[in-house]
Amino acid sequence: MQAEILDFVKRRNPNEPEFIQAAEEVILSVLPVLEKHPEFRKLKILERMLEPERLISFRVTWLDDKGEVQLNRGYRVQMNSAIGPYKGGLRFHPSVTPSVLKFLAFEQIFKNALTGIPMGGGKGGSDFDPKGKSENEIMKFCQAFMSELTRHLGHRLDVPAGDIGVGGREVGYMFGAYKKIKNEFTGVFTGKGIGWGGSLIRTEATGYGLIYFAENMLHTKNESIKGKTCLVSGSGNVAQYAIEKIIQLGGKPVSASDSDGFVYDAEGITLAKLEFIKDLKNNRRGRIKEYAEKYKGVVYTPIDAKAASNPLWNIKADCAFPCATQNEVNGNDAKNLVKNGVKLVGEGANMPVTIEGINVLIDNGIMYSPGKASNAGGVATSGLEMTQNYMGSNWTREEVDAKLQGIMKNIHDTCLAAANEYGKPGNYMVGANIAGFLKVANAMKAQGVI
Repeated sequence: MQAEILDFVKRRNPNEPEFIQAAEEVILSVLPVLEKHPEFRKLKILERMLEPERLISFRVTWLDDKGEVQLNRGYRVQMNSAIGPYKGGLRFHPSVTPSVLKFLAFEQIFKNALTGIPMGGGKGGSDFDPKGKSENEIMKFCQAFMSELTRHLGHRLDVPAGDIGVGGREVGYMFGAYKKIKNEFTGVFTGKGIGWGGSLIRTEATGYGLIYFAENMLHTKNESIKGKTCLVSGSGNVAQYAIEKIIQLGGKPVSASDSDGFVYDAEGITLAKLEFIKDLKNNRRGRIKEYAEKYKGVVYTPIDAKAASNPLWNIKADCAFPCATQNEVNGNDAKNLVKNGVKLVGEGANMPVTIEGINVLIDNGIMYSPGKASNAGGVATSGLEMTQNYMGSNWTREEVDAKLQGIMKNIHDTCLAAANEYGKPGNYMVGANIAGFLKVANAMKAQGVI
């Protein structure tokens, strides 16, 4: 059965390695479910999940500051709407391809299902690169992008958010364009600014949720983040707020990175040092090596993307949180994590650990959480933002944070319960895939072959 379904995916999606990788992980996990529920196999539920309901591709033309015409490609993958409107971010980065977006949208199906909030799976974006562009150029691109995407969105149809290359500034420009074109003010984006439909805690939610999830994992061993040395990759939104929550809970984050290299601060990143990173990355758009130039005793190491392993994952620590990008932790990196005493690996990015790396971690008894579970705090709080928009109200910071903590605990417990039921106790990856699959599969079965 496994070979048959995987062959189906490969034949229909040649030259799409990211999507095939994401599909293979899920297929392996849910085989016991298909054996227990032959009706899902008969209805080809998994095959239907693996095929987007709609994949939109369009041209984006805009004028740069020199008056020259620029051309980009825009996409929206509306993957599955069985349990709610499509929900997933928009990514602006040169690496954006249909394969990358399909894998992200497929992962989003399960992630959204795990939150308990009625949201389907989607993802979109463009090969546009905001780096090096002026404010005016970014605004012009966002408006041109929305001139096409607007017709495919709606607060009960498809609700995008930010992702890599798309922060509050870009969401603001796109929401403004949508409002102008549609002549209505509806909650069709999440990640909006406070005061015009945004939710408190949304900016922090993915990073905070990651650490809340890890804390729940550690509680099963009667431990906590307090006193733990933690490796964190990335220096964007997810990494920043993961570091912040680690500090608040008494842990010691010792690293941060960007595409050029990483810093290792043996004394630990403090809240004051974190403020420097936030200003560096959010305001000045600088490189992480500037952190090493400012603080004594910090070691900066360039990263060679072609190297067999990343030295960031070869540092002695208790916990590791890859928060940068997909496939940043390979099999060799996983072996180094094991060798250096890491007991927990929580994914903050989407699919940052390769299948080989996952196998190494699980085979060595390392607590490992897949991104679809541990980084679901962002989309969960997006769901809370949607709810507030539907109601026309705003919740306090404390209310949203309490709901986020409750959602992450529920996801944790749901994953563990599903893993136990299907004979894989403690395996969060299998549990997350099975729990998410069952919720969506049952909805698809109930709604008929459509």
